[in-house]
Amino acid sequence: MVVVGIGADGWDGLSPRARRAVMDADVLRGSARQLALVPDDVPAERVPWPSPMAPALAGLPGAHPGRRVVVLASGDPMLSGVGTSLVRLHGAGAVEVLPHPSSVTLACARLGWAVEDTPVVSVVGRPVELVAPHATPGRRLLVLGSDGGTPAEVARLLADRGYGASRLTALARLGGSAERQVTGTAAGWPHADTDPLVVTAVEVAADPGTVPLPTVPGLPDDAYAHDGQLTKRDVRAVTLARLAPLPGQLLWDVGAGAGSIGVEWMRVHPSCRAVAVESSVERAGRVAANAARLGVPGLHVVEGRAPAALAGLPGPDAVFVGGGLTTDGLLEACWAALRPGGRLVANAVTVEGEAVLAAWRARVGGGLTRLSVAHAVPVGGFSGWRPAMPVTIWTVTR
Repeated sequence: MVVVGIGADGWDGLSPRARRAVMDADVLRGSARQLALVPDDVPAERVPWPSPMAPALAGLPGAHPGRRVVVLASGDPMLSGVGTSLVRLHGAGAVEVLPHPSSVTLACARLGWAVEDTPVVSVVGRPVELVAPHATPGRRLLVLGSDGGTPAEVARLLADRGYGASRLTALARLGGSAERQVTGTAAGWPHADTDPLVVTAVEVAADPGTVPLPTVPGLPDDAYAHDGQLTKRDVRAVTLARLAPLPGQLLWDVGAGAGSIGVEWMRVHPSCRAVAVESSVERAGRVAANAARLGVPGLHVVEGRAPAALAGLPGPDAVFVGGGLTTDGLLEACWAALRPGGRLVANAVTVEGEAVLAAWRARVGGGLTRLSVAHAVPVGGFSGWRPAMPVTIWTVTR
């Protein structure tokens, strides 16, 4: 099958090769809007996508036996487009892609931004909270959305997080005769809805008093809602360094508490994935809320008690155990599930927990580190050190 990218400029914007592919097709598949861009004298049968679209994509090779099928896609089919889905389902050898300039390319051309320096965040069918980790002062980014409400959603998110001064530009129908731009600030964004074919450009600016949150581990403790069950900032930073997040890898955060380890693992890179396992219903809900607020709404929360709750989960590249070390079978289940080369990190604050870690170190190796942290606090008119409970950290590679 052939996938042809088509822009708001329609037939006039297609390359000669793309036009020939459409003219030679027996069947054209696409949205009603895309099919309407093809001239009436093209003889192919036009079949719009049903809703939901996914089953039709999966069954496309067998839907029109013996006929030449051309799929129409918006812009570049391999940028958050149907081309990516078809290649994933049927393999690169079954799909020929003829791209059109993407909305990202066109938006950068209009704004004078370098494409290679401009992060792109897709919220097509995804939560707008994914924009949050990219909102740092002075940064430029493009947001791809599903409909005309995306610019307003982005504006609300930025304003709520202390970036109301950010400048937004909604670029609609790029490349077409009806192309237009609308600009404003996040705090004063006046447009509840714009054209469905819109890209949102953001120039991030912080409001006075806003403290930016980095993507490196060790966010302030007050960045999280919690009931005291939280791996504190300094210990968290050391723990994440031992876990060594890598793009695309999966973490199990067992006994998640407030979810801070899983959240900060995922903030390292957009492709990092995490599962937070938490037995408390209230805490599990708090983990999900923390993850959404801090820009990683894809954190998968499993409500249940380990090790039973670990059954059926995809194999992890790293495991953190922050509580429940004395639970029968917990470390055995985590160790057995860990992929070769994976990292297991477990923290203990009790003598009994330390004994478990020492026994496991004797059994499979690894290293033990005791971390002591003290903070300066007022002592009368002076300051003194108040130590936190020391934490013993066991780190081992499978």
